[in-house]
Parts: sequence; C-alpha cells; structure tokens
Amino acid sequence: MVGFTKADANPTKAFFVRMITRDISLEDCILDLIDNSIDGAWKLSGGHPMRLDDMTDLSNYKIEINATPQEFTIIDNCGGITLDDAIEYAFTFGRKERDAPDAYSIGVYGIGMKRAAFKIGESISIISTYKARKGLESFRVAIDVPTWLADSSRDWDFDIESSGDLKSAGVKLSIKSLHDSISSSFSSPTFIRDLGRTIGRDYALHIRRGLSICLNGKLIKGWEVELLQGSGFEPMRITYTDDLDGGIVNVEVLAGMAAPPPESLEPDDLMDGENRYGWYIACNGRIVLAANKSDVSGWGTEDWPQWHPQYSGFLGIVVFSSQNASLLPLTTTKRSVDVSSGVFRRARLRMRDASKQWIGYTNARKQSVEDAKTHEQQAKPTSIFGIPQRTTFLLPTIASKPKVRMANINYSMPLQRVRSLAEGFGNVNMSYRDVGIKSFERSFSDLVGDE
Repeated sequence: MVGFTKADANPTKAFFVRMITRDISLEDCILDLIDNSIDGAWKLSGGHPMRLDDMTDLSNYKIEINATPQEFTIIDNCGGITLDDAIEYAFTFGRKERDAPDAYSIGVYGIGMKRAAFKIGESISIISTYKARKGLESFRVAIDVPTWLADSSRDWDFDIESSGDLKSAGVKLSIKSLHDSISSSFSSPTFIRDLGRTIGRDYALHIRRGLSICLNGKLIKGWEVELLQGSGFEPMRITYTDDLDGGIVNVEVLAGMAAPPPESLEPDDLMDGENRYGWYIACNGRIVLAANKSDVSGWGTEDWPQWHPQYSGFLGIVVFSSQNASLLPLTTTKRSVDVSSGVFRRARLRMRDASKQWIGYTNARKQSVEDAKTHEQQAKPTSIFGIPQRTTFLLPTIASKPKVRMANINYSMPLQRVRSLAEGFGNVNMSYRDVGIKSFERSFSDLVGDE
C-alpha cells in the first residue's frame, strides 16, 4: 500500500502579490503609507484617544510625498522602525497572532506598506533611522520585485542591510521602475490635485493639530469642518464610550447645518458644495467615509428615507477612537465602514435621530421659506472643535402659514429660448425654475391683474 503524503498548498508569491494589490486603488495605497507615518507620530506624542477637544501638538512631525512618472518617495520624521520591529513584524505579510497592534493606530492588518510598494513599482528601497541607546541607528531593505517573485523557494524574507542615517528618526520609502498605469497617474495633474484634496480632507483632524503633509513640494491645507450656529440652530454633539470584550471604543457624534438648504432642486441650480454634504466617519483620526448619502450611513433603511437633494446642507461626523484598532468599524481598504459592526450600528441610531430632525426642518421650511431664511442668515459658522456638548440637534421653529393648494406646472422648452427669456428678464444666469415662475407671474399680472 502506498503511503500518504501531503499536497503543497502554499501560495505562490506572484499570486499573493496580485491578490493583495488587486482591489485597492493607488490613492488608497498612498493613504496607507501616510497612516504608517501618522501612527509613528501619534505613538511619540503619547498614544491616546483622538478626541475633538484634545489639542495634542503634532507640529514637530512632517510627511513629504513626491510622486513623479519616474519615482515615488515618501519620507517622514515620525520615529522610524526599529531593527527589532523590522525583523519581527514590520515586513511580514499580516500581523502575527502574538503581535499587539500599536495603541490608537490607524493600521490594523499589517500589510499596508508592502501592499502599497508592490502596487506602485518594482524597485523598492526602505530606509529607517531610529533612536537607539547609543544614538541614531539605521538600516535599509531593498527589494527587486521581479527577482523576489522569480525565487521559487519558500523563503519570503527580505534582506536587511546597513545604511546611512536620514536627517532625523523616520522612514524613507523610494520606489522606481513604476508600473505603467502608476506612472501615467503620477503624470496627471488631475490625479495629483485630487490626491491632495483627499489628503487634506481625510487627515484634517491631524493637520489641525499641526502635522505637516507636503505633496510634490506643496503644503496641504486641512479641511475646515464648520457647522452653522445661532438663531435657533444648535448642532448636536454627543460623546460616549462603547464597552466591548476587547476594549473600549470612544465615540463622538456631531450633526448640524453646514449650509442652508438649496433654493431650487434643478440639477443646474444645486449648490457647488453638494458633494460635501452627508455623513463622515473617522476612525482613530482618519476619515474613512466621506459625504455619504447611501444606506451605509442609514439613508434608505428601515423608516429612514433615501437621500434627496432637498436635504443638502446637512453634515454629520462620527469619530470612533480605540486603543485596539481592530475594534473600529473599518473595512480592509479603510475607505468604508463595516455595517455589521455593533459599534457602528449603535452609533447609527443616533445618526438617524439627527438626520430625521433635519428632514423635518426641510419639510417645514417649504411652508415658510422667508421665515426660515431669516434664521439661516443669522446663524454663524462655528468650527466643530468649538461646538459644546448637546444631546439633540436643535432647529428653529418655522411659523407655518395657511396651506394653499398648489398646482405643479411642468413643461419643456428649447434651451436657447429659455436663456433668451432669462436675458430679457435682466439676468442671464437666472435658474430655469425662476424663469418659469417669473414668466408665470408676468402673464398672470398682464391677463388677470391683482389677486
């Protein structure tokens, strides 16, 4: 009888690399690298919950990114990777069970740096300078990806060699021989512009604390998050803790009016800022879901209506913070939330209450627009960092008027004729809706007279 043996079930390097890089975008890979730098800065600053009212000073830390069609580099002064950490876990594909994650880190799975490097190019150099007992020490890891992939042995390790010091304790990642699609992206001004905007938005909470992030030599400005306050408008701000078996998640929920609702729902008449309204979710300081108006943040679920342009002007943000990042409602790409997470489901109950209050206000507003405008114009923008604790989202009471039965008039006319009529009314930029109303009022006055 022939004895049994084992079939080799080990993955090939090429298969593994394709799998971890396949479903993540270039932009998300770069954000993963920024996460690593910020984790180092946050650790050096004491490692604690990212609360909005905490003013930890990150002004000593800087991240510089340079992306050209020939080379990508990211360098920071955020403490570096020690040689022991490099040997034990920094270059492994995923965290080992015994490895405890860094306190209040953004990274969870331990693959961000490797996945990003493989996604971008084929010639990789990582230099780390860190503080040791006798001063600064440094090492370098160089990876020639085609050579590493061609090695069919079960040895997946990378060689560590000595290196000269960086200017300060930190990490420098350089990638050359970029993949064609990556090189093309880095040659696009639109990609670079959009990447800068995303960084300014997603790391706004860190940038406000003084962290510097530069992209191609340009300092990125953080997104200023403001809600309107006064004349009956008082944003909600709730802070609570969610106790789990693996630790505690600190939660802050804010919601309010970022801008008055639109005057018209015509596509051409909606506000330029339409894309910035909705719900934002931040995990350990990084925004992972932005301006969401889908069922992920609750819209269109249970007795919660789907998002409608009428609700524009509403903005809410939920900040989750935990020493154990695995407790946060993160997806692997950190670009959405796990809707099955109990922590997120419980927060969504509070999100729903705030959303419904805004929905009710926009419905009531239709009956007395001028009264609503009076309140809205008196409200002043206030940074979310200056909003006091308040369990409910307060909105002014709009004086209701006797309900008048309305008739909806809907017809189409050639665009040029509509624009010519708007010009005849003295405002070539008049909305189509206003052109219709003004032409009706003119006809009514001519043919009927006063009401």
